[in-house]
Amino acid sequence: MINSAKIKLFSTIGPRAAFGMTCLELIKEDPNLIVVTGDVSTSAGLDRFKKNHKDNYIDVGIAEQNMIGIAAGLSSEGHNVFTTTFSPFQTLRCCEQIKVNLGYMKNKVIMVGLASGIVLGTLGYTHCSIEDISIMRSIPNITVINPADCFEVYKAAFALLKYDKPAYLRLTGTNNSPQVYDKDYDFKIGKSISLKKGEMGTIFCTGSMVYPSLMAANKLHIDKKIDLQVVNVHTIKPLDVIEISSHIKNSKKIFTIEEHSIIGGLGSAISEVNSSLTNPVNQTFIGLPDDYGKGGEYEDLKIKYGLNEDSIYRKIYETFKIE
Repeated sequence: MINSAKIKLFSTIGPRAAFGMTCLELIKEDPNLIVVTGDVSTSAGLDRFKKNHKDNYIDVGIAEQNMIGIAAGLSSEGHNVFTTTFSPFQTLRCCEQIKVNLGYMKNKVIMVGLASGIVLGTLGYTHCSIEDISIMRSIPNITVINPADCFEVYKAAFALLKYDKPAYLRLTGTNNSPQVYDKDYDFKIGKSISLKKGEMGTIFCTGSMVYPSLMAANKLHIDKKIDLQVVNVHTIKPLDVIEISSHIKNSKKIFTIEEHSIIGGLGSAISEVNSSLTNPVNQTFIGLPDDYGKGGEYEDLKIKYGLNEDSIYRKIYETFKIE
Protein backbone atom coordinates (compact mmCIF):
# COMPACT_ATOMS: atom_id res chain seq x y z
CA MET A 1 0.00 0.00 0.00
CA ILE A 2 1.32 3.44 -0.98
CA ASN A 3 1.35 6.15 1.67
CA SER A 4 3.55 9.10 2.65
CA ALA A 5 5.61 6.97 5.06
CA LYS A 6 6.47 4.45 2.34
CA ILE A 7 7.35 7.18 -0.13
CA LYS A 8 9.66 8.74 2.46
CA LEU A 9 11.24 5.34 3.13
CA PHE A 10 11.99 4.91 -0.57
CA SER A 11 13.75 8.28 -0.54
CA THR A 12 15.80 7.37 2.52
CA ILE A 13 17.09 4.04 1.23
CA GLY A 14 17.81 5.30 -2.29
CA PRO A 15 16.84 4.15 -5.78
CA ARG A 16 18.64 0.80 -5.78
CA ALA A 17 17.14 -0.43 -2.52
CA ALA A 18 13.79 1.03 -3.55
CA PHE A 19 13.94 -1.09 -6.68
CA GLY A 20 14.66 -4.19 -4.60
CA MET A 21 11.67 -3.47 -2.37
CA THR A 22 9.54 -2.90 -5.44
CA CYS A 23 10.43 -6.35 -6.78
CA LEU A 24 8.86 -7.86 -3.66
CA GLU A 25 5.62 -6.13 -4.69
CA LEU A 26 5.95 -6.89 -8.40
CA ILE A 27 6.04 -10.64 -7.88
CA LYS A 28 2.69 -10.43 -6.11
CA GLU A 29 1.30 -9.01 -9.35
CA ASP A 30 3.07 -11.60 -11.50
CA PRO A 31 4.25 -14.82 -9.75
CA ASN A 32 6.09 -15.77 -12.96
CA LEU A 33 8.31 -12.69 -12.82
CA ILE A 34 12.02 -13.52 -13.06
CA VAL A 35 14.90 -11.28 -12.01
CA VAL A 36 18.21 -12.00 -13.72
CA THR A 37 21.26 -10.32 -12.24
CA GLY A 38 24.97 -10.01 -12.91
CA ASP A 39 26.29 -10.67 -9.40
CA VAL A 40 24.67 -7.60 -7.81
CA SER A 41 22.02 -8.90 -5.43
CA THR A 42 23.05 -6.62 -2.56
CA SER A 43 23.81 -3.61 -4.76
CA ALA A 44 20.39 -3.92 -6.39
CA GLY A 45 18.57 -4.31 -3.06
CA LEU A 46 17.60 -7.86 -3.99
CA ASP A 47 18.82 -9.89 -1.01
CA ARG A 48 15.30 -10.38 0.40
CA PHE A 49 13.93 -11.22 -3.04
CA LYS A 50 16.75 -13.72 -3.56
CA LYS A 51 16.03 -15.37 -0.21
CA ASN A 52 12.24 -15.51 -0.50
CA HIS A 53 11.85 -16.21 -4.22
CA LYS A 54 14.72 -18.52 -5.15
CA ASP A 55 12.93 -19.94 -8.18
CA ASN A 56 12.39 -16.45 -9.58
CA TYR A 57 15.98 -15.28 -9.21
CA ILE A 58 18.92 -16.11 -11.49
CA ASP A 59 22.46 -14.87 -10.89
CA VAL A 60 24.64 -15.33 -13.96
CA GLY A 61 27.75 -13.90 -12.33
CA ILE A 62 29.85 -11.24 -14.00
CA ALA A 63 28.62 -12.19 -17.47
CA GLU A 64 26.35 -9.38 -18.60
CA GLN A 65 26.21 -10.44 -22.26
CA ASN A 66 24.98 -13.87 -21.20
CA MET A 67 22.53 -12.18 -18.85
CA ILE A 68 20.79 -10.47 -21.77
CA GLY A 69 20.71 -13.71 -23.79
CA ILE A 70 19.21 -15.67 -20.89
CA ALA A 71 16.69 -12.90 -20.19
CA ALA A 72 15.65 -12.81 -23.85
CA GLY A 73 15.11 -16.57 -23.83
CA LEU A 74 12.96 -16.38 -20.70
CA SER A 75 10.98 -13.53 -22.23
CA SER A 76 10.36 -15.55 -25.40
CA GLU A 77 8.74 -18.20 -23.17
CA GLY A 78 6.29 -15.68 -21.73
CA HIS A 79 8.01 -14.46 -18.57
CA ASN A 80 8.24 -10.88 -17.37
CA VAL A 81 12.00 -10.40 -16.92
CA PHE A 82 14.01 -7.69 -15.17
CA THR A 83 17.81 -7.61 -15.50
CA THR A 84 20.01 -5.76 -13.04
CA THR A 85 23.61 -4.62 -12.97
CA PHE A 86 25.51 -1.35 -12.87
CA SER A 87 24.56 0.96 -15.70
CA PRO A 88 27.76 0.89 -17.82
CA PHE A 89 27.73 -2.90 -17.79
CA GLN A 90 23.97 -3.09 -18.36
CA THR A 91 24.20 -0.98 -21.50
CA LEU A 92 27.59 -0.66 -23.18
CA ARG A 93 29.11 -4.03 -22.26
CA CYS A 94 26.23 -5.95 -23.83
CA CYS A 95 25.14 -3.44 -26.46
CA GLU A 96 25.14 -5.95 -29.33
CA GLN A 97 23.01 -8.42 -27.38
CA ILE A 98 20.55 -5.64 -26.57
CA LYS A 99 20.41 -4.61 -30.23
CA VAL A 100 19.86 -8.13 -31.57
CA ASN A 101 17.93 -9.95 -28.83
CA LEU A 102 15.78 -7.06 -27.59
CA GLY A 103 15.67 -4.29 -30.17
CA TYR A 104 15.66 -6.44 -33.31
CA MET A 105 13.85 -9.51 -31.95
CA LYS A 106 11.54 -7.42 -29.72
CA ASN A 107 11.83 -9.65 -26.66
CA LYS A 108 10.40 -7.76 -23.72
CA VAL A 109 13.13 -7.42 -21.09
CA ILE A 110 13.29 -4.56 -18.57
CA MET A 111 16.94 -3.62 -18.08
CA VAL A 112 17.63 -1.81 -14.81
CA GLY A 113 20.80 0.29 -14.92
CA LEU A 114 22.03 0.77 -11.36
CA ALA A 115 23.90 3.90 -10.26
CA SER A 116 23.85 5.70 -13.59
CA GLY A 117 25.30 9.14 -14.12
CA ILE A 118 28.27 10.09 -11.92
CA VAL A 119 27.16 8.76 -8.53
CA LEU A 120 30.01 6.20 -8.57
CA GLY A 121 32.56 8.89 -9.35
CA THR A 122 34.94 7.66 -6.68
CA LEU A 123 35.46 4.53 -8.81
CA GLY A 124 36.28 6.57 -11.90
CA TYR A 125 34.60 6.78 -15.27
CA THR A 126 34.67 3.02 -15.83
CA HIS A 127 31.80 2.93 -13.35
CA CYS A 128 30.14 6.20 -14.33
CA SER A 129 27.51 6.16 -17.06
CA ILE A 130 27.18 9.33 -19.10
CA GLU A 131 26.43 7.71 -22.49
CA ASP A 132 23.68 5.23 -21.67
CA ILE A 133 20.66 7.31 -22.70
CA SER A 134 22.18 8.14 -26.08
CA ILE A 135 23.06 4.49 -26.73
CA MET A 136 19.71 3.07 -25.64
CA ARG A 137 17.53 5.64 -27.40
CA SER A 138 19.35 4.99 -30.68
CA ILE A 139 18.35 1.31 -30.68
CA PRO A 140 14.92 0.75 -32.29
CA ASN A 141 12.13 -0.61 -30.07
CA ILE A 142 13.89 0.22 -26.76
CA THR A 143 11.96 2.45 -24.34
CA VAL A 144 14.07 4.66 -22.04
CA ILE A 145 12.84 5.82 -18.62
CA ASN A 146 14.81 7.97 -16.16
CA PRO A 147 12.79 8.35 -12.90
CA ALA A 148 12.86 11.64 -11.01
CA ASP A 149 12.98 10.11 -7.53
CA CYS A 150 12.77 6.82 -5.68
CA PHE A 151 8.99 6.74 -5.69
CA GLU A 152 9.00 7.20 -9.44
CA VAL A 153 11.28 4.14 -9.63
CA TYR A 154 8.40 2.23 -8.02
CA LYS A 155 5.80 3.77 -10.34
CA ALA A 156 7.88 3.10 -13.45
CA ALA A 157 8.61 -0.52 -12.51
CA PHE A 158 4.91 -1.29 -12.09
CA ALA A 159 4.09 0.43 -15.37
CA LEU A 160 6.83 -1.54 -17.14
CA LEU A 161 5.55 -4.83 -15.72
CA LYS A 162 2.42 -4.34 -17.84
CA TYR A 163 4.27 -2.81 -20.80
CA ASP A 164 4.72 -4.76 -24.03
CA LYS A 165 8.17 -3.60 -25.17
CA PRO A 166 11.78 -3.93 -24.01
CA ALA A 167 12.90 -1.01 -21.88
CA TYR A 168 15.80 0.55 -20.03
CA LEU A 169 15.10 1.84 -16.51
CA ARG A 170 17.88 4.26 -15.54
CA LEU A 171 18.48 4.78 -11.81
CA THR A 172 20.29 7.94 -10.71
CA GLY A 173 21.06 9.39 -7.30
CA THR A 174 21.98 7.83 -3.99
CA ASN A 175 20.69 7.27 -0.45
CA ASN A 176 18.63 10.03 1.10
CA SER A 177 17.55 11.20 -2.33
CA PRO A 178 15.28 14.25 -2.30
CA GLN A 179 11.58 13.65 -2.87
CA VAL A 180 9.95 15.16 -5.92
CA TYR A 181 6.63 13.47 -5.09
CA ASP A 182 5.16 13.09 -1.60
CA LYS A 183 1.91 11.42 -2.63
CA ASP A 184 0.61 9.09 -5.30
CA TYR A 185 0.14 10.44 -8.83
CA ASP A 186 -0.65 9.35 -12.37
CA PHE A 187 2.43 7.92 -14.08
CA LYS A 188 2.19 6.99 -17.75
CA ILE A 189 5.03 5.77 -19.94
CA GLY A 190 5.62 8.32 -22.68
CA LYS A 191 3.86 11.20 -20.88
CA SER A 192 5.80 14.06 -19.32
CA ILE A 193 4.64 15.76 -16.11
CA SER A 194 4.49 19.52 -15.54
CA LEU A 195 5.58 20.21 -11.94
CA LYS A 196 5.48 24.01 -12.01
CA LYS A 197 3.77 26.48 -14.30
CA GLY A 198 5.61 29.45 -15.76
CA GLU A 199 5.31 31.95 -18.59
CA MET A 200 8.89 32.98 -19.36
CA GLY A 201 10.35 29.66 -20.42
CA THR A 202 10.49 25.93 -19.74
CA ILE A 203 12.95 23.70 -17.96
CA PHE A 204 12.90 20.14 -19.27
CA CYS A 205 14.66 17.88 -16.77
CA THR A 206 15.03 14.19 -16.03
CA GLY A 207 16.21 11.80 -13.32
CA SER A 208 18.28 13.22 -10.48
CA MET A 209 18.13 16.69 -12.03
CA VAL A 210 14.39 17.14 -11.55
CA TYR A 211 14.56 18.13 -7.89
CA PRO A 212 17.40 20.71 -8.16
CA SER A 213 15.79 22.12 -11.31
CA LEU A 214 12.49 22.58 -9.48
CA MET A 215 14.20 24.19 -6.49
CA ALA A 216 16.22 26.52 -8.74
CA ALA A 217 13.06 27.53 -10.62
CA ASN A 218 11.23 28.30 -7.39
CA LYS A 219 14.15 30.41 -6.19
CA LEU A 220 14.40 32.28 -9.51
CA HIS A 221 10.70 33.11 -9.27
CA ILE A 222 11.08 34.49 -5.75
CA ASP A 223 14.44 36.26 -6.13
CA LYS A 224 14.46 37.45 -9.73
CA LYS A 225 10.81 37.31 -10.86
CA ILE A 226 11.84 34.83 -13.56
CA ASP A 227 8.83 32.55 -13.92
CA LEU A 228 9.67 29.21 -15.53
CA GLN A 229 7.72 26.04 -16.13
CA VAL A 230 9.37 22.82 -14.94
CA VAL A 231 8.64 19.57 -16.79
CA ASN A 232 9.71 16.12 -15.62
CA VAL A 233 10.58 14.17 -18.77
CA HIS A 234 10.80 10.75 -17.16
CA THR A 235 10.32 8.96 -20.48
CA ILE A 236 12.98 10.00 -22.96
CA LYS A 237 11.87 7.45 -25.53
CA PRO A 238 9.12 7.49 -26.69
CA LEU A 239 9.22 11.23 -26.12
CA ASP A 240 6.03 13.13 -25.34
CA VAL A 241 6.38 15.09 -28.59
CA ILE A 242 2.94 16.73 -28.71
CA GLU A 243 3.07 18.06 -25.14
CA ILE A 244 6.71 19.08 -25.37
CA SER A 245 6.07 20.92 -28.65
CA SER A 246 3.26 22.82 -26.94
CA HIS A 247 5.55 23.82 -24.06
CA ILE A 248 8.24 25.01 -26.48
CA LYS A 249 5.79 27.07 -28.52
CA ASN A 250 4.70 28.87 -25.35
CA SER A 251 8.27 29.56 -24.20
CA LYS A 252 10.74 32.35 -24.84
CA LYS A 253 13.62 30.08 -23.84
CA ILE A 254 14.02 26.42 -23.02
CA PHE A 255 16.54 24.63 -20.81
CA THR A 256 17.41 20.94 -20.74
CA ILE A 257 19.04 19.57 -17.59
CA GLU A 258 20.36 16.04 -17.18
CA GLU A 259 23.01 13.96 -15.39
CA HIS A 260 24.23 12.66 -18.73
CA SER A 261 26.42 13.83 -21.58
CA ILE A 262 25.01 16.84 -23.42
CA ILE A 263 25.39 14.69 -26.56
CA GLY A 264 22.59 12.25 -27.32
CA GLY A 265 20.54 12.49 -24.13
CA LEU A 266 17.53 14.53 -23.08
CA GLY A 267 18.95 17.75 -24.52
CA SER A 268 19.41 16.15 -27.93
CA ALA A 269 15.94 14.61 -27.83
CA ILE A 270 14.33 17.97 -27.01
CA SER A 271 16.42 19.75 -29.66
CA GLU A 272 15.11 17.32 -32.28
CA VAL A 273 11.58 18.44 -31.42
CA ASN A 274 12.57 22.11 -31.18
CA SER A 275 14.30 22.14 -34.58
CA SER A 276 11.25 20.61 -36.25
CA LEU A 277 9.04 23.57 -35.27
CA THR A 278 8.36 26.52 -37.53
CA ASN A 279 9.72 28.91 -34.91
CA PRO A 280 12.26 27.09 -32.74
CA VAL A 281 13.36 28.87 -29.56
CA ASN A 282 16.73 29.33 -27.90
CA GLN A 283 17.85 26.21 -26.01
CA THR A 284 20.43 26.00 -23.24
CA PHE A 285 21.98 22.58 -22.61
CA ILE A 286 22.96 21.79 -19.02
CA GLY A 287 24.63 18.43 -18.52
CA LEU A 288 27.97 16.67 -18.51
CA PRO A 289 30.64 17.72 -21.03
CA ASP A 290 31.86 15.52 -23.88
CA ASP A 291 34.84 14.38 -21.84
CA TYR A 292 35.99 11.81 -19.29
CA GLY A 293 37.20 13.93 -16.43
CA LYS A 294 38.71 12.92 -13.12
CA GLY A 295 36.69 10.91 -10.63
CA GLY A 296 35.54 12.25 -7.30
CA GLU A 297 32.79 12.39 -4.72
CA TYR A 298 29.27 12.64 -6.16
CA GLU A 299 28.38 16.01 -4.64
CA ASP A 300 31.73 17.50 -5.65
CA LEU A 301 31.28 16.33 -9.23
CA LYS A 302 27.79 17.82 -9.43
CA ILE A 303 29.18 21.17 -8.29
CA LYS A 304 32.11 20.91 -10.71
CA TYR A 305 29.81 20.29 -13.67
CA GLY A 306 27.10 22.75 -12.67
CA LEU A 307 24.45 20.17 -11.78
CA ASN A 308 23.50 21.33 -8.30
CA GLU A 309 20.70 23.73 -7.41
CA ASP A 310 22.87 26.85 -7.05
CA SER A 311 24.71 26.25 -10.32
CA ILE A 312 21.47 25.67 -12.22
CA TYR A 313 20.05 28.87 -10.68
CA ARG A 314 23.09 30.91 -11.78
CA LYS A 315 23.25 29.42 -15.26
CA ILE A 316 19.60 30.15 -16.00
CA TYR A 317 19.79 33.64 -14.47
CA GLU A 318 22.78 34.49 -16.67
CA THR A 319 20.81 33.72 -19.83
CA PHE A 320 18.16 36.27 -18.82
CA LYS A 321 20.63 38.76 -17.35
CA ILE A 322 22.48 39.35 -20.63
CA GLU A 323 19.31 40.46 -22.44
